[in-house]
Amino acid sequence: MHRRRSHWTAMLAMAGALLLSACTASGTVAQPAPRPDWSAADMPSQAGRIFVVTGGTSGIGLESARALAAAGAEVIIAARNPQRGEEAIAGIRQQSPGANVRFEALDLGDLASVHALGNRLAASLPRLDGLINNAGVMEPPQRDITPDGFESQFAINYLGHFALTADLLPLLRKSDAPRVVTLSSIAARRGALHFDDLQFEREWDTAAAYRQSKLACLMFARELQRRSDAQGWGITSIASHPGLSRTNLLPSQGRSTPLWRFFQTAERGAVPTLYAATAQDAQGGRYYGPTGLLEARGALGHARVPDAATDAEAAARLWDVSETLSGVHYPSGTAE
Repeated sequence: MHRRRSHWTAMLAMAGALLLSACTASGTVAQPAPRPDWSAADMPSQAGRIFVVTGGTSGIGLESARALAAAGAEVIIAARNPQRGEEAIAGIRQQSPGANVRFEALDLGDLASVHALGNRLAASLPRLDGLINNAGVMEPPQRDITPDGFESQFAINYLGHFALTADLLPLLRKSDAPRVVTLSSIAARRGALHFDDLQFEREWDTAAAYRQSKLACLMFARELQRRSDAQGWGITSIASHPGLSRTNLLPSQGRSTPLWRFFQTAERGAVPTLYAATAQDAQGGRYYGPTGLLEARGALGHARVPDAATDAEAAARLWDVSETLSGVHYPSGTAE
């Protein structure tokens, strides 16, 4: 219990620092901004479009799946727990009778599970119009290792999504306007890539490992767009973050604190992701999130990209390392 309280105290300190300190991330260049009051109600019809949402049984993923289904999309919730999947589907159908939504088992910490889902979807779908890389874990109290031998936050938040996107790329390329949305976090601002110890084997730091995983997600989203442009894949890749939102990602003992009341609802936190996934004005390679105090909450807009995420050499190195670790390889040529 003492370790859990100490862990939450450290989290509160980190969040408080974000709220009370000046932002040190680099600014964005001038570019068309989203309408600040854009909401899920402004989504164009998604009828006939097919989406996969990882971690769609709770939090931002569930709100994203709910809104997409309400807009007419076929939604595949990919997550670990079938019971929670059925509960999520029942809730969505209660709100949107006749919603076209189903569950597929996926453990992002197990590459065999990732590839199995890719194979099932390749055999059952005509194409894929959108992939929302949403699932994640945050700051476990001890260093957890996945079946493939990777630190759990790096594996689940980042590497599993890197591999899943590669597996689903052929289906995405069959769409007339495919999008991949990858969720990062305001924690990425303080993140760094520890290439000499990506799995934190030498010195375990749960917060640093989380920040690394979310920085990697942001760098992946940007690098995917660069490679899509260079190779002619036709993919629009966008990053988003939900600010500070009330989701199951955070420890339960912190939900009665004053800081918890400051957090956005999960429904509001899903707005940047939904904008990135559906809005006609959303642009590839961009990063969307709240624009209030230190981007913790507030109106939709361009999120600040940390300096570390703009390092093209590091992004290319991360990509190469990720292919080696995951065993997946993205195509090097254009589509026929």
